[in-house]
Amino acid sequence: MPLTVVRREHMHLYAREPRSRAAKVAVDALLRLQHAEEQQLEQARSESGLTKNEFLTVRYMLQAHRDGRAMGPKDLAVMLNVSNASVTKIVDGLAERDYLVRVPHPTDRRAQVLEPTVQAAKKIDASYARFHEAVVEVMDHLSDDENDVLARCLAQITEALADGIPTPVDEYTVDPEGDAEPNDS
Repeated sequence: MPLTVVRREHMHLYAREPRSRAAKVAVDALLRLQHAEEQQLEQARSESGLTKNEFLTVRYMLQAHRDGRAMGPKDLAVMLNVSNASVTKIVDGLAERDYLVRVPHPTDRRAQVLEPTVQAAKKIDASYARFHEAVVEVMDHLSDDENDVLARCLAQITEALADGIPTPVDEYTVDPEGDAEPNDS
C-alpha cells in the first residue's frame, strides 16, 4: 500500500464534503488533532510498557483518586468492559509492579478499594504531559474571543455527537441496560 494512503487514512472520514473550503480546512484540522492525540497516547502507552487495559486502569484509578472517589475492581470491570477475572489479572499485575495498592473499603469491610501509587501517577502524568502542554501553549496565545469561538464550536460538536445518547444518572454511573433515568434527588 502506498505510504500516501496510509499517511492520510485518518483524513476524509466525513460522509459529506463540507460546504465551504474554510469548513473543510477546519474539519481536516480537527481530524488531524484527533489523530495526533491518538498517536501521542499510543506512543505513551507503548513506552510505559503497559497493555492498553493496564494503561486505562491506571488512568481511571488516578482520576478517581484525584476526584476523591473510591473505586474497586467491580468499577473497573464496568469501565473496561471486561470480566471480573480479567480485572483480577490486570490488578494483580499492576499491584505486583507497584502501580496500584489494595486498601480496605472505608465503609464495607468485605470490599477493597484500589489506589494508584505515586509511581503510577508520575507515569500517567508524563504520558499526557506533551499533549496537554502543546494544547495549553496554543490556547494561551489565542485571544479571549478566539478561545470563546473555539470552545463554542467544540461544545456544539460534542452536543451533536451526544444527541440521542441517554444521559447517565450522574457522571460516574453507567447503566448496563442503557436506560438512564434522571436523578430525582
